[in-house]
Amino acid sequence: MDLVIRNATLADGRRGIDIGVVGSRIAAVEPALPARGVREIDAGGDLVSPPFVDAHFHMDATLSYGLPRVNESGTLLEGIALWGELKPQLAQEALIERALHYCDWAVARGLLAIRTHVDICDDRLLAVEALLEVKRRVAPYIDLQLVAFPQDGLLRSPSAFENLKRSIAMGVDVVGGIPHFERTMAQGAESVRLLCEFAAGKGLRVDMHCDETDDPLSRHVETLAYETWRLGLQGRVAGSHLTSMHSMDNYYVSKLLPLMKESGVAAIANPLINITLQGRHDTYPKRRGMTRVPELLAAGIDVAFGHDCVMDPWYGLGSGDMLEVAHMGLHVAQMTGQAAMRECFLAVTETPARILGLEGYGIEPGCHADFVLLGASSPVEAIRLRAARRAVVRRGAVVAEAPPAASTLHLDGRPAAVDFRIKR
Repeated sequence: MDLVIRNATLADGRRGIDIGVVGSRIAAVEPALPARGVREIDAGGDLVSPPFVDAHFHMDATLSYGLPRVNESGTLLEGIALWGELKPQLAQEALIERALHYCDWAVARGLLAIRTHVDICDDRLLAVEALLEVKRRVAPYIDLQLVAFPQDGLLRSPSAFENLKRSIAMGVDVVGGIPHFERTMAQGAESVRLLCEFAAGKGLRVDMHCDETDDPLSRHVETLAYETWRLGLQGRVAGSHLTSMHSMDNYYVSKLLPLMKESGVAAIANPLINITLQGRHDTYPKRRGMTRVPELLAAGIDVAFGHDCVMDPWYGLGSGDMLEVAHMGLHVAQMTGQAAMRECFLAVTETPARILGLEGYGIEPGCHADFVLLGASSPVEAIRLRAARRAVVRRGAVVAEAPPAASTLHLDGRPAAVDFRIKR
């Protein structure tokens, strides 16, 4: 053994487990591993989880908040307009530096896999070149998956489809789209068909911004499910946002969910951003906006959570913490039962790993030695506390460490140390 984690609790509830690492792979997961003369980390009963995975992000825009100005209305459309103003001013080195800075945050948070959309509607493909360079630089410590994203619409933007094809040829991994932003519903459906056919021909995965609107008649996910089934893309397609589903009538959704299940289309919700940008035209009652997460899960559909934005034209907050995303998700979806909260933890770990097709992910012998030691005894406590990342391990090497959160009280008759954890 090269590294042993002692006395760990795993997300599935197993306790008192040792994790033995040889090289970059997990060699053993069992109690009381024999090992001497190697580095040992005592988990002390705390949770060891596979690394966090962000299934939906925009790294080309991250940390650009205030450039060229602040989104005063806080709306989706002003954010898109702002990004359009910023694109001509983008400098490649500045974009790379902002993205690398964010990746530093990600590693410190135990976030070791990110699927990021990159806008391909700039004919220079400057952001594509920049993020391909970032992907190369962070490869030793982050799995970065790039999605060719036609932000201005595949058919609405004259050169978007050719730019998308160029991006894929340059090394971008996934085909993206935004059908609800096309000029008509018919053009939106046509864009889904064209993109799915292109992806099928190239053997690629698909991840589309789909129905990111409060309009219950925006139903492009239905077309996405059909094209996925028609072209044999099952298990390789995700619909991101799907916020119109929040506003659809129940009868239509009762038809839609089986179609998604049959086609193997996954859903990616973005709780922090969906709850912020949707429902803006409502007075009261005001819609929550996030898609129907419990119903999707009940139908057997994979549901992941994404961070979407951090300090960019659409959202002025965020720090790369997927536990914050899970925390918001369980509140918005009213998933506060124990089993439901554990599902929210899976939505930022195992489920997005499956959607991204990550090889060797998990805490089992033979998996990559990638994991996070959290200052919590269970997935639910990790979400509640947004637990400290005591240690982050990538391919068998400790790449980040943090002391436990602590506070000292100065109150007569009370303990000096505050412990936010509940001992049972």
